[in-house]
Amino acid sequence: MHQISHPSILYFGTPVVLLSTVNADGTYNLAPISSVFWLGWRCMIGISAFSKTTENLLRTGECVLNLPSVDEVGAVNRLALTTGSNPVPAGKQQKGYRFEPNKFATAGLTPLPSDIVRPARARECPVHMEAQLVSTHPLSDEDPQQRGRIITLELKIVRIHLDDRILMEGKPDHIDPDKWRPLIMSFQQFYGLGEQIHTSTLARIPEELYQTPDRDRATRA
Repeated sequence: MHQISHPSILYFGTPVVLLSTVNADGTYNLAPISSVFWLGWRCMIGISAFSKTTENLLRTGECVLNLPSVDEVGAVNRLALTTGSNPVPAGKQQKGYRFEPNKFATAGLTPLPSDIVRPARARECPVHMEAQLVSTHPLSDEDPQQRGRIITLELKIVRIHLDDRILMEGKPDHIDPDKWRPLIMSFQQFYGLGEQIHTSTLARIPEELYQTPDRDRATRA
């Protein structure tokens, strides 16, 4: 039986991403987000308009999307309630955030140089996606009380680095879903994926039929 409900948040379950950007002084910022989805080699993220990550992305137009597995949950948790903004924005002060200038060290992660963009990759994460900002879109722009508080950013993936341990045997361009265990955020709690519960009719379609010109261009680069 269903009943009308009014949850404060609607985080029904999305992957955790550690988003790395470059600060104005050349150091790296690293921030966990979970409002994210992909279509082809494009990515949409939702983020506070007042965060250091947003400031850096809008200034430089570059980032790296580092995807942690369930094994990196401790690193992600160590970044909770930290911000690269100083002073700490009022909204984050209310939630208990503190300023932290060295996010990689705080997380216990190792920065690696990227190939195309300036922000560093996080070595311990099994997936690194170098990305460039394509466009920005306001969220809740019709509501004067919410206007300007949250924005969505469209990112184009320009290079992907994958840990060998999550690849299909003999297929370097295919991720094995039986080996990849993404970290999931659901209503502020951490979860992982379990075993496959049923075969998928959709999986009969070869992955190559979904590829976009972005992927082809990146392959030739």
